[in-house]
Amino acid sequence: MPATPPVHPVPGDPDDAEGLDDAIRTLLLVMPRAVGRIKRLEIPEALREMALAPRHLSLLSFLLLDGPMTVRELADHLEVAPTTASLLVGELSRKGVLDRREDENDRRRRIVSIPDAARPALEQWLAPGARAWHAALSPLSPTERRAVVQAFTAYEAALPEADGG
Repeated sequence: MPATPPVHPVPGDPDDAEGLDDAIRTLLLVMPRAVGRIKRLEIPEALREMALAPRHLSLLSFLLLDGPMTVRELADHLEVAPTTASLLVGELSRKGVLDRREDENDRRRRIVSIPDAARPALEQWLAPGARAWHAALSPLSPTERRAVVQAFTAYEAALPEADGG
């Protein structure tokens, strides 16, 4: 198991030449506040009774941003097993947030989409986060944006699972 980096800067630490520890300190303060604000975003009335959870947000975001796709494509985007994606799709379909229909080109496949009736509430719910990311990323160069996305992806991958693993 790799050593845990220090939370406080070590004076004279050669690895802190670029302010790494100061950046970590700032992020350790900002991230919980940001997550807290995200959790307090008001869920639109039409979605409140559906008990949507964070695990649903990524799936819904992909469909809102990229349009209809197969369960397999959703699984690939979400980096989960097709059976997991299928369970999520089934759950959201029963709640009326998703539609599943046969693929006209291959009847064995199902195309998943957001029904027109659910779209406005989902867009309303996800819009504050999209606006915040737009404000944060738009002043950056494409290289800087890639660095931010890579850093967040690496951060998420480095976090331990809920079971402590």
